[in-house]
Amino acid sequence: MTAVLSEPYGAVRRPLDRSARVLVAGRRGLVGSAMWRHLSREGFTGLMGPGSAELDLRERREVFDWFASARPDVVVLAAARVGGIRANSTRPADFISDNLRIQVNVLDAALEHGVERLLFLGSSCIYPKLAEQPVREDALLTGPLEPTNDAYAIAKIAGIQQVRSVRRQHGLPWICAMPTNLYGPGDNFHPEHSHVLPSLIRRFDEARREGAPRVVNWGSGTPRREFLHVDDLARACLHLLEHYDADGPVNIGTGTDLTIREAAEQVAEVVGYRGTLEWDPGQPDGTPRKLLDISRITALGWEPRIGLRDGLADTYAWYADHLGSGVLRL
Repeated sequence: MTAVLSEPYGAVRRPLDRSARVLVAGRRGLVGSAMWRHLSREGFTGLMGPGSAELDLRERREVFDWFASARPDVVVLAAARVGGIRANSTRPADFISDNLRIQVNVLDAALEHGVERLLFLGSSCIYPKLAEQPVREDALLTGPLEPTNDAYAIAKIAGIQQVRSVRRQHGLPWICAMPTNLYGPGDNFHPEHSHVLPSLIRRFDEARREGAPRVVNWGSGTPRREFLHVDDLARACLHLLEHYDADGPVNIGTGTDLTIREAAEQVAEVVGYRGTLEWDPGQPDGTPRKLLDISRITALGWEPRIGLRDGLADTYAWYADHLGSGVLRL
């Protein structure tokens, strides 16, 4: 008897029209700019990405007026207030307020104007702090959150629930993705508000230029993290828009992790810093480990292509090329 192979969860074949009007919300951010590059390479001709000066997504009337005029067919909701441990832990009111308003405004306007296909981006950091590793998609809402970013997490969880509610009530094929820690060209390199890899790139580059004998990094260096190049994420997002339609979110990562200390050593090597790396265990570590189970998306035919060493070299080259240009978020 021949075995019948079942289709992967949520698998569909839904090619997007390359002339469709596609809103990339957050077009100038790390994820949005990568999505714009990838969609442009893939032949999309109707890309729309208004900047914050043109459209403040926190202002409901502005958002609804823009949707009424532009009438996008597809929305990639990559706009969000984001930051590292220090920014999240010291400005929680900003993170929850801005992200809730952005999400509710865009999702409500997209529903009112009949947007057929929408991708909402969550984050691996919204899973429970002590979730079983590697983290499966069904771990969401099964335990306490990491306290240093609970405000951001609750906002993102609300966005995922709104997308799922739209699916149930209105039958629209909207979907959610859960990327792991991201890095790449266009990242935020601010010393206080950036994530770990761009923060390390800037710190080690400045130490190399100044001849500093040592660099002190936050925490113990022992937490384990998974890092995904943003260009791999962009490929995954388009792949999901064309090959996935189900209620559950989909993890996007590499399936491998390393300690923050090991990541710092790789950054120092790429940057060319030869001094001593020290650690301040008095600063917060955050979640001890955060590795995603990516079996759902790999079953759909996607896999990462950019290794961490090559991705760091690419990111540092972009940083060095743009240093002093006014483009970098410093």
